[in-house]
Amino acid sequence: MNALFPDLVVNGETVPSARIAAETQNHDGPKGKPGIAWRKAANAMAVRTLLLQEARKRGVQAQVQEIAPSRFETEEEALVRGLLDEAVVVSAPSAASVRAEWEKDPLRFRTPPLWEVSHILVACDPRDEEARRQAHARAVDLTGQALGNPNGFAKLAARESDCGSKSTGGALGQQSPGDTVPEFEAALRQLTEGGITGEPILTRYGWHIIKLDAVAIGAVLPFDAVKQKISDAMEKASWARAAKDFVQTLVASAEISGADLRPVSPRRADHEKHHH
Repeated sequence: MNALFPDLVVNGETVPSARIAAETQNHDGPKGKPGIAWRKAANAMAVRTLLLQEARKRGVQAQVQEIAPSRFETEEEALVRGLLDEAVVVSAPSAASVRAEWEKDPLRFRTPPLWEVSHILVACDPRDEEARRQAHARAVDLTGQALGNPNGFAKLAARESDCGSKSTGGALGQQSPGDTVPEFEAALRQLTEGGITGEPILTRYGWHIIKLDAVAIGAVLPFDAVKQKISDAMEKASWARAAKDFVQTLVASAEISGADLRPVSPRRADHEKHHH
């Protein structure tokens, strides 16, 4: 890889290419164009290196915290968090701006919907490419059968599904947001009542053909019930903007080679779109 990509040097500190290679798994790029994921990873590592340099310069002392049950931050993550806590300070939005945000569209704020759902599962281990491909072919065939005869969905599920719910014709009962895996829920949100997914949906369990039997849209909540949630979301958004500005000020005064951290102006984005 090294011959293709220049060394990443941030304020005189060279970032080992092995670290950039490890970071590429967190970035996507078109198939057959590894350079795009590498460039994104180099940019991410450049920002992280800048933040760590600044944290050390300021003598930030950060305690490693538990971020999930028995999962702890790395020393570096703790330093970056400590730096941002110190450098990025935003105030809570005013009551008037929270109310204005709510008034834009009060119908956005509802109690969670309830979905009555059935599905057919074609089980496979998604990490096994061959098994995934074979299961997909079967799932596509079953999708065609389900769409061709929506009223026969329960019978088809009882005969073909690899899920224990086959004994109830594929019925999973009532589901709320967060009850199912994210890919399954995302597909549910696209369906209208009585609808069936046109393409099989892949989750860690395999391929699903999903039918939305019924939906109860949540009730609209009064302002008092949602004002804290709106305030928190607004504060989070302004913190994210301030953090981005802080990073840009570090970038502006840094010497960086092997990464491109210029802010993307609309004109530049457009230019790049047409040249890649």
